[in-house]
Amino acid sequence: MKKRVLSAIVLLVISFSCVFLSEVSRVLFFAVAGIFCAYELSRALEKIEVYCCAWVMYTYIAIQAVLSLSHAGATAYIACFSGAVYLALFSGIVHKKVRAHGAMYTLSGLAYPCFLFALLMAISVSDIWLPSLAIGALTAWICDSFALFGGMAFGKHKVAPHISPNKTIEGCICGALSSILTGYLFYVLGIFPEISLPVYIIACFVSSTLGQLGDLAESLVKRMIDIKDFSNLIPGHGGMFDRSDSLLFSIPTAYICLYIAGI
Repeated sequence: MKKRVLSAIVLLVISFSCVFLSEVSRVLFFAVAGIFCAYELSRALEKIEVYCCAWVMYTYIAIQAVLSLSHAGATAYIACFSGAVYLALFSGIVHKKVRAHGAMYTLSGLAYPCFLFALLMAISVSDIWLPSLAIGALTAWICDSFALFGGMAFGKHKVAPHISPNKTIEGCICGALSSILTGYLFYVLGIFPEISLPVYIIACFVSSTLGQLGDLAESLVKRMIDIKDFSNLIPGHGGMFDRSDSLLFSIPTAYICLYIAGI
């Protein structure tokens, strides 16, 4: 537990420093995290003798970082992803070790987690990057904690025992309710005055709910590969992918909610 707490503190310090230092540091932070996740995924797939083309994923994230820093439009982002898809399929044709299975898993890796990290990079240079990151991250972390303790105290009915045997419906409900409280506290403290109470409540609730689905999605991938953690990069927490699962869903969702509300 001590190792877990210390590594969490170090990770938070690094994350907050990169996020608030500058626009460049934010994009590079998400780019590096995305490349780490792509690497962990490619190495994990090797355990089931599937060899994806990791350099396609690395290249996509790197180019997306440049496009984000250049404030490129949606057309450039679409062209970048389309090019990565072509390369992923081409790798299965020309690389005997990759073959069809590897090409398909490369495509899967481009969609999850790479595309979601591309969204985070684009969000981090937007006009509402701060409320999007704050709401998405804090609601996910608070929801995760309340879901854990709520499940331990009241949990009886499993959500998806074949994927995550410890998650319960009661724990998920506790996590969702905590997000409503989080939204109310955001409003009372006046952290972002331009955001109304209904928008706070909806954004926090929806982003935390999608964050829980993100956690289950990552568990699904791990069960498919038959691993507990993607790596031991972060002592007590597993790999970068293990720490990013809920945020990859909650932050883009928070951004979408705020964007629709006209913030």
